[in-house]
Amino acid sequence: MTKRLSLAICEYDHTRDFTHGPVKAEGIELDLKVLPIAEIFQRFTKNREWDVSEMSLGMYVSLLSQGDTGLTAIPVFTSRMFRLSAFYARVGGPVKTLADLRGKRVGYPDWMHTAGIFARGYLAHEENIALNEIEWVQAGVNAPGLQEILKVKLPADVKRSSRPDSSLDALLLAGEIDAVLTSHPLTSSHGAAPKSKRVIDDFVTAEKAYGQASGLFPIMHVIALRRDVYDADPWIAKSLYAAFETAKTNSLARMRDSTISRYPYPWSFKLAEEMTAMVGEDFWPYGIAPNRHTLEAFLTYCHEQGVAHRPVDMAELFAPGFD
Repeated sequence: MTKRLSLAICEYDHTRDFTHGPVKAEGIELDLKVLPIAEIFQRFTKNREWDVSEMSLGMYVSLLSQGDTGLTAIPVFTSRMFRLSAFYARVGGPVKTLADLRGKRVGYPDWMHTAGIFARGYLAHEENIALNEIEWVQAGVNAPGLQEILKVKLPADVKRSSRPDSSLDALLLAGEIDAVLTSHPLTSSHGAAPKSKRVIDDFVTAEKAYGQASGLFPIMHVIALRRDVYDADPWIAKSLYAAFETAKTNSLARMRDSTISRYPYPWSFKLAEEMTAMVGEDFWPYGIAPNRHTLEAFLTYCHEQGVAHRPVDMAELFAPGFD
C-alpha cells in the first residue's frame, strides 16, 4: 500500500530528482509544497501543516529542549552554509573587524536563527568574545515588526532587547547599533554607494580556512517529520532518507560534469573539485557519523546561547536506525 505524505521544502538542485522526479521514495506518494523557506518555518513551527517539512535546525533543537515531542527528524541536511558572511557594519562606523564587536550593540532578527547560532558560536570559540560582552538587539532585518517565534532562555548576564518599531538596517544607519548579524543582506549594503558592508570582505577565504581548521561544516536545515505520522509508519523515515540520498548523489554528479554547463556558471565543476579536496568525495554528507562533530558543536552552542533550555543529546535528534 502506498503512503501519501505532504512535504514542504524549498527549491534545491540536490533534492529536485526526488521532489520533481525521477527518484521515488519506496512506498510513498508525495504531495509536494515548494515554498519560500521563511514561510515554511513559520507555518510548520506554529501549525505543523505538513507531514514532512524542511526545518530550521536551531528551532528544532529548541523545541526538543522545551519538551515538544511532536517531531522527529532524519539526518538529511538541505542547507549548509558557513556564516562569516553574515556580519554587517556601517561604512565608516566603529566596527572594522570581528574583534571590534566586543562591547558593541549588535542587531539580529531571531535568536533561533541557525545562521546566528553558528556565527555566535564562532565569536565565542574562535574570537573569544563571550555572549555577555555584546548587547543584543532584536528587530526585523529590512522592515520593522518581526518578532521571535520561540521562547529564549538566555544566561542571566546577557543583555537583550527588542525593537519591533524599527529595522536592523535603520538602526545601524542611525548609529543605534554598531553591527548586524543576519543571513539576509541589508538593503543599505546594495547599490553603487552602499552605506553598510560585510565586516569580512573576503569571507570565502576565511570560511574555507575555518572549515579546514575546525573540521566543522555548518548545517542550517534538517528534514523533520511529525511524530504521529512517523509513529504510525516508522518505515517512512528510511524510505525518505534513501530518496534524498539518491537525489543528492545525482546532483553532485551533475556539478562534477565538465562536458556542459549544467548551471549558469562555467566553472561549477571546479568548485566541485575544491569541495572534494576540502570535505571528501561526498562533499554534502547526510547521516550522523560524518556530521557528528558539527552536530555536537552545534548542540553545545545551542545550550550556551539559551537556544536550548537544557542540554540536548545527540540521541534525541533523529529517528532510530541512522548512523
